Amino acid sequence: MPFLPRLVLAWAINMGALWVANAIFSGVRIHGWAAYLIGAAVLGVANAIIKPIVAILTLPLIIVTLGISYFLINVAMLALAAWIAPHFSISGFWTYVGAVVVIWLVNAVAGQVVEKPERRGRPPTVRVTWTRS
Repeated sequence: MPFLPRLVLAWAINMGALWVANAIFSGVRIHGWAAYLIGAAVLGVANAIIKPIVAILTLPLIIVTLGISYFLINVAMLALAAWIAPHFSISGFWTYVGAVVVIWLVNAVAGQVVEKPERRGRPPTVRVTWTRS
């Protein structure tokens, strides 16, 4: 899939994930389309640019904590989105944790739905050709 449609699709999936988190948790408050649009955009940019840099810088900590600190980086990316987007707030650490899990689940399910049907659920194939010499 070309870059721009993939970017728009990822943005829409993040908006849907934020909507689901808002519907499930009373501590997540997102009001208006602008909050969803900006929050999803900030979340997408943060996950694409900031999160890999922070993950590389904290790689020893991620290894020592068996990935728990990587999960906390995801919480920080969501906190950044809530901080920047207007009319978007999350109250409480455990609400952040639950919202990150919900956003991850929605993205995982949407990724499976959007993925090409011939690639879904199958391991990659390796083609070997034999030639006579």
